[in-house]
Amino acid sequence: MREASTPDDRPDRWEELVTAALLGTDRRAPVGGAPGREAPVALLDAAAMAAVRRRAGLRPAPAARRVEPAAEDARPALPEAAARRLALLLADRPGTGGGRRGTSPDLMELLPQWLATANAHGYAAPPQTLPALLDAARGRTDLRPAALAFAGPRALWLARLNPDWRFALRAAPGGGAALPDLQDTGEVQRLWQEGLFAERVALLGAVRADRPAVARELLEATWATERAEDRLMFLDSLRTGLSAEDEPFLERALSDRSRNVRSTAAELLSALPDSALAARMAVRAAACVALDRTLETPTIAVEAPLECDPRMERDGVVAKPPTGRGERSWWLGQLMEAAPLGTWPGRLGGRTPEEIVTLPVADGWQGELHAAWCRAAVRQRDATWSRALLGAPSALEAGGPGAVSLADRAKLLSVLDTRERAEWVAGFIATHGLSEAFQLLGVCAVPWAAPLGRAVVDALDIARDAGSYPWSFSGVMGLAERCLDPAEAARLEGLLAVPDEREDASPGAGGYWAEAFQRLMTTLRLRAAMAGELDVS
Repeated sequence: MREASTPDDRPDRWEELVTAALLGTDRRAPVGGAPGREAPVALLDAAAMAAVRRRAGLRPAPAARRVEPAAEDARPALPEAAARRLALLLADRPGTGGGRRGTSPDLMELLPQWLATANAHGYAAPPQTLPALLDAARGRTDLRPAALAFAGPRALWLARLNPDWRFALRAAPGGGAALPDLQDTGEVQRLWQEGLFAERVALLGAVRADRPAVARELLEATWATERAEDRLMFLDSLRTGLSAEDEPFLERALSDRSRNVRSTAAELLSALPDSALAARMAVRAAACVALDRTLETPTIAVEAPLECDPRMERDGVVAKPPTGRGERSWWLGQLMEAAPLGTWPGRLGGRTPEEIVTLPVADGWQGELHAAWCRAAVRQRDATWSRALLGAPSALEAGGPGAVSLADRAKLLSVLDTRERAEWVAGFIATHGLSEAFQLLGVCAVPWAAPLGRAVVDALDIARDAGSYPWSFSGVMGLAERCLDPAEAARLEGLLAVPDEREDASPGAGGYWAEAFQRLMTTLRLRAAMAGELDVS
């Protein structure tokens, strides 16, 4: 027979004690208190006993399934010195105060570069560093790809156990699910037909990188039954390995119900200069742009489209312009950026791209025309037109003959190879200084090539000697700490002394510059040491 519960075992015992405490023991005597004791003391004793019961008690529940062990990481272990360095990098936290940073390197800003180097060597993360590594990646989205690649399968195992790290599952292909052997046709088909959306996206991307035609066939097989937002995401995977073989499928996608799908299909087709869509756009764009030879100087004449007809819309031209933008200029820009750049030498008198971008353009259309050519050069990855639109880096006008903004120039530079990109930016800095170069430096390969590194250091030295306001160069100095070749450290020793301040210099500028150059040199030497710790071959 089940024994009757005592008063102290009742579920509502805690609520009675709370009520007695709120009302006061002179109005509500505590239940179950020891006889003969003062009521307040009895209440506290009873509350202490009830609190222990509440903390120690555990309701019966079905046994949970034992957690499966983490997958093994077969990559080689990190060298001991590099493991110690990683622990230091992860323990560093950005300062919360303002003012000068001093001469100490910013370790957290070196972590992305350290991770990239460690991944290049193929090392596995030490298990004890995974929690700190995941915490760092949670706080900085820019760290996530490299951090998760370095952390490996154990990070995903941990992320399934800790809600704070669930971002790792979202960032991993297929939510961290393992993909089948891509040569196993049956398993690939099963996952494509039955998998979750994230798994299907990951599968399509992996197959596309390995066998582009097979990925396209998977997509074609289920295209008619996919949701519009899913079709858009799947279509984006065709950017990898895009070729003329994709044209028939993309041409059919131009008739899709979704405007976003149609626009994406048109963009992909316009990146294929020999596609039928590119030819149609060439005809339309050529009808808008011609060479006017009646003037003393040959001039480009522009007649923007008068309407956006249904055939243009099918080919990806968006009819409604953004707020504040004229319809005709909006339509013209879309036609020009989608037309093959090979259209223009023949259309404009056999001139080269360099000659075309220097031609005057009538009626104020030059900015619109050149901006569209910039977008076309980036989309079609055309280095010749990119060079023409960038112009000579030593040109007196920082904007060049065609690029209308720093963002345009940065995008055009991304089309060039790394060596040419660095040399162009070095020439730009030598002529125009650093005030407009920050965005251009961001597209240059790290570590910076020697000519670019020398140009940056020389420009900083010139700014110091000129008594320039020191804080305005802090962004470039921070970028130099991360991007300069560590071999440049020796060149900085002559810049560490505090110079005599000019009368027109900013107060304290000399001390700041000496401190900044000292920090730069220290950081470069630290980066060299980090690289040596990782390269033990």
